[in-house]
Amino acid sequence: MTNFVDWARLLVEGGKGGNGEVSFRREKFIPKGGPDGGDGGKGGDVLLQANERMGTLLDFKHLRVVRAGKGGNGRGKRMTGRGGRDVLLQVPLGTVVRDAKNGEVIADLIPGSGQVVVAKGGRGGRGNVRFATPSQRAPRQAEKGREGEVKEIILELKLIADVGLVGRPNVGKSTLLRRLSAARPKVGDYPFTTLRPHLGLVRLEQYQSFVMADIPGLVEGAHRGKGLGDRFLRHIERTKVLVFLLEAQSEDLSADLDSLRQELRLFNEELSHKPSLVAVNKLDLVGDRSRFPPSFCCISALTGEGVANLLKRLRRMLKRGEEIEVRH
Repeated sequence: MTNFVDWARLLVEGGKGGNGEVSFRREKFIPKGGPDGGDGGKGGDVLLQANERMGTLLDFKHLRVVRAGKGGNGRGKRMTGRGGRDVLLQVPLGTVVRDAKNGEVIADLIPGSGQVVVAKGGRGGRGNVRFATPSQRAPRQAEKGREGEVKEIILELKLIADVGLVGRPNVGKSTLLRRLSAARPKVGDYPFTTLRPHLGLVRLEQYQSFVMADIPGLVEGAHRGKGLGDRFLRHIERTKVLVFLLEAQSEDLSADLDSLRQELRLFNEELSHKPSLVAVNKLDLVGDRSRFPPSFCCISALTGEGVANLLKRLRRMLKRGEEIEVRH
């Protein structure tokens, strides 16, 4: 899927409230009836709701302004104007909504967050019946409806996954995800084959599974945006466990691991505190395996060697955090 969009800027406008009405009762045998002007209707709201079936913000790529409907004006016989039309926008699960002016988080649309109002409609104006007093029985004043909220917001998608794969380009993350799940990311023997994050559902045993995320390969300076790293690193911020994937042919595994950890730490210090394990991939391409530390999980994503052990370790880590989903 090439149309993956995980960032968008949008102007949202709540609807203007309807005006209050100046009106008086005009009925047979009541030539001088009192005020009966109704209130204006409330302007519509702009709301957001998470949709787990959506995986991209593509729908917002060319959408610039969203306006809710205006409230109707009040009428005689104390009739309140109709409410303005609300606008409900569907966004992917995991979308963070920020105020574009100050960067403050307005909402984080995670499971159970429900609908969130991002721009309130204006209040309807009061009709003249509201201004009647003992000394002013025939008021000829009414209020104008209030303007709705106008706000510029930023939509930022952060994928929701249990396990995140982190590694250099061409280290085999996509191949591992294909091996473990039904996901089919593009794979190839050249850097930056993966140009967007991928999610895969990994089944452990009957009724138990977890979600794994593969993000594009990290290069030195990724936290500053090199190789689009700053765009993709946020997709592992919600993960519970990280898998650092190294290449078995590397001359210095320790330096490779330190470099990856440093990029994560510089992007977000909290990432360095997540539970993690180290996997060495492409075991099928090396002869001497004695140099790999016992704590490393040695695998071949291509042949499947060692993958069962990797899953066993991940299962234990996730079970400690009680993050394995039970599916019936």
